[in-house]
Order: sequence, then C-alpha cells, then structure tokens
Amino acid sequence: MNDLIQTFAVFALPIIFAITLHEAAHAYAAKYFGDSTAYNLGRMSLNPLKHIDPVGTLLIPIVLFFAQSPFLFGYAKPVPIDFGKLNNPKRDMAWVALAGPGANFIMALMWLLASFALVALQVNEPYFMKMARAGVETNLVIFAFNLFPIPPLDGGRVMTSILPNRQAYQYSRLEPYGFFIVLALAYLHVLGFWMTPVIGVTQRVLQLLLSPLTFFLS
Repeated sequence: MNDLIQTFAVFALPIIFAITLHEAAHAYAAKYFGDSTAYNLGRMSLNPLKHIDPVGTLLIPIVLFFAQSPFLFGYAKPVPIDFGKLNNPKRDMAWVALAGPGANFIMALMWLLASFALVALQVNEPYFMKMARAGVETNLVIFAFNLFPIPPLDGGRVMTSILPNRQAYQYSRLEPYGFFIVLALAYLHVLGFWMTPVIGVTQRVLQLLLSPLTFFLS
C-alpha cells in the first residue's frame, strides 16, 4: 500500500499535466485549422477537470497497474472535433491528431530539462528528481500509446488521413472496437512490440536535442 501511495504521489502531477495539455493541444489545433467546436465548449482549457474521464483516466490505469502491465496508460475525455469544419478535413485531421502527441513530446523535453536543472542546482530532494523522471516516462508512454495506428487513437486518425478515401473509410470503421483491441493487446503483452521501440527512438531524439546541454554540464 505504501508503494502505491508513493507511486501516486510521484506520478499524479505529471499525469495531470500530460493528459490536460494533450487534449488542450487537440482543441487548439482544431480551432487553428477551422473547427471551433472544442473551443466553444470550453475544452481548449488547462483545467484538468474538463478533460478527466472516469474510465480512461482513472479505471484503466488502475486495472493495468494491478494486472502488472509493463506500460501504464490511459486517456482523457476526447476533445469533440467536427472534422467536416476543418479547412481541409482529410489533411488537417492528421495535424489535429498529431497535436496531442506533439504536446507530450514537448512536455517530455521540459521534464528532462527540469531534471538537468535539479542536478545543476544540486537539489538533493529525491522526490523532485523522481517526479521529473516520472514526467519524462509518462509523456513518452502517452506519446507512443496515442501514436498506435488504430482509431480512435491519434495514430489511427493519422492513418485514416493518409490512406486513399476508400481504404480510409474502411479503416475508420474499426473505431468502435479500437480501445478493446488495444486493451487486449496490452493484456497479452503484445503492445510492447510497438511501445518499446517508439519510446526508445523518442528517447534518443530527446537525448540528441539536449546533447549540447549534457556536454556543458558534464
């Protein structure tokens, strides 16, 4: 129980930031490309309460934790988007979808910078370093998970955007079953074949971006 409480204390803030900015980024991108649906409904917001989904944000991560899944993930309340209102619906769908994982990539970079700052400032409190590492880990997992190419995940939206119209329509019909497919793959530990390499490549990109700072601090 103590381990669970400590894990919650370390991961709570990074998870809240990760899901809130992910969904707000979708809403911002949708408005930028012509659809103000989410903006008009108040979803282009940094208020976490507007984005928390009882099942996706709370229940699924808890179930995966007790199922000892190698990856803990979840999702927030999806931002309502009327793709028909986008300036170029098929093309802009991909950009709106990529905005969420893009926000997670930037947050992972910010948390990594925070960990470097803690080292540079010689902050010896383990809690803050654990939180910074949790921030990187959380955002990398959400980044990789959402890019999995099954609708309604962001990767599925991107796939639908780039496929020819007929194939895109057929592919989009997977959407009602998408999360059940993903949960089954997670339960069977198959999802790791996607998550592990995507997270690994993303970590290398982050390290490359921060290599000048690493060299300076070494």
